[in-house]
Amino acid sequence: MKKGRLFIISGPSGVGKSTVLHAVMEHMPNLRFSVSATTRQKRPGEVEGVNYFYISKEEFEKLIANHSLVEYNFYNDNYYGTPIGPIDDAMAQGQDIVLDVEPHGALNVRGHWPDATLIFITPPSLGELKRRLESRVDTSPEDISARLRQASWECRQSFQYDYIVINDKLVPCINEVEAILQAEDCRTSRRSEFMNNLLKEEI
Repeated sequence: MKKGRLFIISGPSGVGKSTVLHAVMEHMPNLRFSVSATTRQKRPGEVEGVNYFYISKEEFEKLIANHSLVEYNFYNDNYYGTPIGPIDDAMAQGQDIVLDVEPHGALNVRGHWPDATLIFITPPSLGELKRRLESRVDTSPEDISARLRQASWECRQSFQYDYIVINDKLVPCINEVEAILQAEDCRTSRRSEFMNNLLKEEI
Protein backbone atom coordinates (compact mmCIF):
# COMPACT_ATOMS: atom_id res chain seq x y z
CA MET A 1 0.00 0.00 0.00
CA LYS A 2 1.27 3.45 -0.92
CA LYS A 3 1.99 5.55 2.16
CA GLY A 4 -0.16 8.62 2.70
CA ARG A 5 1.17 12.14 2.27
CA LEU A 6 1.36 14.91 4.85
CA PHE A 7 0.49 18.52 4.07
CA ILE A 8 0.89 21.46 6.42
CA ILE A 9 -1.19 24.60 5.88
CA SER A 10 -0.26 27.78 7.69
CA GLY A 11 -1.35 31.39 7.51
CA PRO A 12 -2.45 34.27 9.74
CA SER A 13 -5.67 34.15 11.72
CA GLY A 14 -8.46 35.48 9.49
CA VAL A 15 -6.78 34.59 6.18
CA GLY A 16 -9.42 31.95 5.38
CA LYS A 17 -7.54 28.69 5.93
CA SER A 18 -10.56 26.81 7.26
CA THR A 19 -12.76 27.85 4.32
CA VAL A 20 -10.08 26.86 1.81
CA LEU A 21 -9.41 23.52 3.49
CA HIS A 22 -13.10 22.65 3.68
CA ALA A 23 -13.50 23.23 -0.06
CA VAL A 24 -10.33 21.30 -0.95
CA MET A 25 -11.36 18.32 1.16
CA GLU A 26 -14.77 18.16 -0.54
CA HIS A 27 -12.94 17.63 -3.85
CA MET A 28 -10.28 15.23 -2.49
CA PRO A 29 -11.94 12.36 -0.57
CA ASN A 30 -8.62 10.75 0.45
CA LEU A 31 -7.55 13.92 2.29
CA ARG A 32 -8.25 13.92 6.02
CA PHE A 33 -7.90 16.81 8.46
CA SER A 34 -5.73 16.15 11.49
CA VAL A 35 -7.52 17.61 14.48
CA SER A 36 -5.28 19.48 16.89
CA ALA A 37 -5.74 19.90 20.62
CA THR A 38 -6.15 23.30 22.27
CA THR A 39 -6.89 24.80 25.66
CA ARG A 40 -8.76 27.81 24.28
CA GLN A 41 -12.51 28.15 24.59
CA LYS A 42 -14.75 26.85 21.83
CA ARG A 43 -15.99 29.58 19.47
CA PRO A 44 -19.59 29.79 18.23
CA GLY A 45 -20.19 27.17 15.54
CA GLU A 46 -17.11 25.11 16.35
CA VAL A 47 -17.50 21.37 17.01
CA GLU A 48 -15.52 19.17 19.41
CA GLY A 49 -13.36 16.72 17.48
CA VAL A 50 -13.90 18.57 14.21
CA ASN A 51 -12.27 21.97 14.71
CA TYR A 52 -10.19 21.02 17.77
CA PHE A 53 -10.11 18.76 20.77
CA TYR A 54 -10.82 21.22 23.59
CA ILE A 55 -8.97 20.15 26.73
CA SER A 56 -7.74 21.69 29.98
CA LYS A 57 -4.23 23.06 30.48
CA GLU A 58 -3.55 20.21 32.91
CA GLU A 59 -4.51 17.62 30.27
CA PHE A 60 -2.42 19.38 27.64
CA GLU A 61 0.64 19.50 29.88
CA LYS A 62 0.32 15.74 30.43
CA LEU A 63 0.53 15.26 26.63
CA ILE A 64 3.69 17.38 26.59
CA ALA A 65 5.23 15.38 29.43
CA ASN A 66 4.44 12.10 27.66
CA HIS A 67 6.01 13.32 24.37
CA SER A 68 2.69 12.66 22.63
CA LEU A 69 2.80 15.85 20.53
CA VAL A 70 4.91 16.48 17.44
CA GLU A 71 4.53 20.21 17.98
CA TYR A 72 2.82 22.60 20.34
CA ASN A 73 2.63 26.32 20.81
CA PHE A 74 1.53 28.73 23.53
CA TYR A 75 -0.32 31.69 22.01
CA ASN A 76 -2.66 34.25 23.59
CA ASP A 77 -2.55 32.35 26.91
CA ASN A 78 -3.56 29.04 25.34
CA TYR A 79 -1.85 25.86 24.16
CA TYR A 80 -2.22 24.43 20.65
CA GLY A 81 -0.65 21.11 19.61
CA THR A 82 -0.65 18.14 17.22
CA PRO A 83 -0.78 14.52 18.46
CA ILE A 84 1.70 12.16 16.75
CA GLY A 85 0.04 8.72 16.91
CA PRO A 86 -3.11 9.32 14.84
CA ILE A 87 -1.08 10.85 12.00
CA ASP A 88 1.38 7.95 11.79
CA ASP A 89 -1.48 5.44 11.84
CA ALA A 90 -3.47 7.20 9.12
CA MET A 91 -0.49 7.65 6.79
CA ALA A 92 0.51 3.98 7.21
CA GLN A 93 -2.97 3.10 5.93
CA GLY A 94 -2.51 5.29 2.83
CA GLN A 95 -4.53 8.27 4.09
CA ASP A 96 -3.40 11.76 3.09
CA ILE A 97 -3.33 14.11 6.08
CA VAL A 98 -3.48 17.89 6.27
CA LEU A 99 -2.56 19.94 9.34
CA ASP A 100 -3.41 23.56 10.07
CA VAL A 101 -0.55 24.83 12.27
CA GLU A 102 1.40 28.05 12.78
CA PRO A 103 4.94 28.40 11.31
CA HIS A 104 6.92 27.36 14.38
CA GLY A 105 4.84 24.20 14.64
CA ALA A 106 5.05 23.57 10.89
CA LEU A 107 8.84 23.46 10.98
CA ASN A 108 8.73 21.10 13.98
CA VAL A 109 6.38 18.84 12.03
CA ARG A 110 8.79 18.78 9.11
CA GLY A 111 11.53 17.77 11.53
CA HIS A 112 9.47 14.69 12.41
CA TRP A 113 8.20 14.03 8.85
CA PRO A 114 10.84 15.43 6.41
CA ASP A 115 8.70 14.64 3.34
CA ALA A 116 5.85 16.88 4.52
CA THR A 117 4.74 19.58 2.08
CA LEU A 118 4.43 23.08 3.58
CA ILE A 119 1.91 25.55 2.11
CA PHE A 120 1.55 29.12 3.39
CA ILE A 121 -1.68 31.01 2.71
CA THR A 122 -1.23 34.77 2.83
CA PRO A 123 -3.70 37.66 2.60
CA PRO A 124 -3.27 40.07 -0.31
CA SER A 125 -2.27 42.73 2.25
CA LEU A 126 -2.20 43.25 6.00
CA GLY A 127 -4.79 46.00 5.50
CA GLU A 128 -7.20 43.49 3.99
CA LEU A 129 -6.48 41.07 6.81
CA LYS A 130 -7.35 43.80 9.32
CA ARG A 131 -10.65 44.40 7.51
CA ARG A 132 -11.50 40.68 7.66
CA LEU A 133 -10.68 40.49 11.37
CA GLU A 134 -12.77 43.58 12.10
CA SER A 135 -15.75 41.94 10.40
CA ARG A 136 -15.75 39.20 13.04
CA VAL A 137 -18.21 39.98 15.82
CA ASP A 138 -16.31 37.87 18.37
CA THR A 139 -12.93 39.66 18.06
CA SER A 140 -12.05 42.65 20.26
CA PRO A 141 -9.87 45.58 19.06
CA GLU A 142 -7.10 44.42 21.40
CA ASP A 143 -7.28 40.90 19.98
CA ILE A 144 -7.19 42.28 16.43
CA SER A 145 -4.02 44.24 17.22
CA ALA A 146 -2.39 41.13 18.70
CA ARG A 147 -3.38 39.02 15.69
CA LEU A 148 -2.02 41.58 13.24
CA ARG A 149 1.33 41.62 15.04
CA GLN A 150 1.37 37.83 14.92
CA ALA A 151 0.37 37.90 11.23
CA SER A 152 3.31 40.13 10.37
CA TRP A 153 5.69 37.67 12.04
CA GLU A 154 4.04 34.66 10.38
CA CYS A 155 4.30 36.21 6.91
CA ARG A 156 8.04 36.68 7.44
CA GLN A 157 8.32 32.91 8.01
CA SER A 158 6.66 32.09 4.67
CA PHE A 159 10.02 31.93 2.87
CA GLN A 160 10.70 28.63 4.64
CA TYR A 161 7.64 27.01 3.02
CA ASP A 162 7.47 25.05 -0.23
CA TYR A 163 4.55 27.07 -1.61
CA ILE A 164 2.91 30.46 -1.00
CA VAL A 165 -0.74 30.89 -2.02
CA ILE A 166 -2.37 34.34 -1.99
CA ASN A 167 -5.98 34.34 -0.78
CA ASP A 168 -7.19 37.43 -2.59
CA LYS A 169 -10.19 35.70 -4.19
CA LEU A 170 -11.41 32.43 -2.71
CA VAL A 171 -11.92 30.23 -5.80
CA PRO A 172 -8.46 30.85 -7.34
CA CYS A 173 -6.92 30.22 -3.92
CA ILE A 174 -8.74 26.89 -3.58
CA ASN A 175 -7.71 25.92 -7.12
CA GLU A 176 -4.05 26.67 -6.40
CA VAL A 177 -4.01 24.58 -3.23
CA GLU A 178 -5.66 21.67 -5.06
CA ALA A 179 -3.11 21.98 -7.89
CA ILE A 180 -0.26 21.76 -5.38
CA LEU A 181 -1.70 18.64 -3.77
CA GLN A 182 -2.21 16.99 -7.15
CA ALA A 183 1.27 17.91 -8.38
CA GLU A 184 2.87 16.48 -5.23
CA ASP A 185 1.36 13.08 -6.07
CA CYS A 186 3.25 13.14 -9.39
CA ARG A 187 6.69 13.48 -7.82
CA THR A 188 9.22 10.91 -9.02
CA SER A 189 9.57 9.58 -5.47
CA ARG A 190 5.82 8.86 -5.41
CA ARG A 191 5.73 7.25 -8.87
CA SER A 192 9.01 5.29 -8.77
CA GLU A 193 7.31 2.01 -7.79
CA PHE A 194 4.88 2.40 -10.67
CA MET A 195 7.74 3.00 -13.12
CA ASN A 196 9.76 0.06 -11.80
CA ASN A 197 6.77 -2.22 -12.36
CA LEU A 198 6.27 -0.77 -15.83
CA LEU A 199 9.88 -1.51 -16.75
CA LYS A 200 9.48 -5.14 -15.65
CA GLU A 201 6.83 -5.75 -18.32
CA GLU A 202 7.76 -8.09 -21.13
CA ILE A 203 6.98 -6.66 -24.55
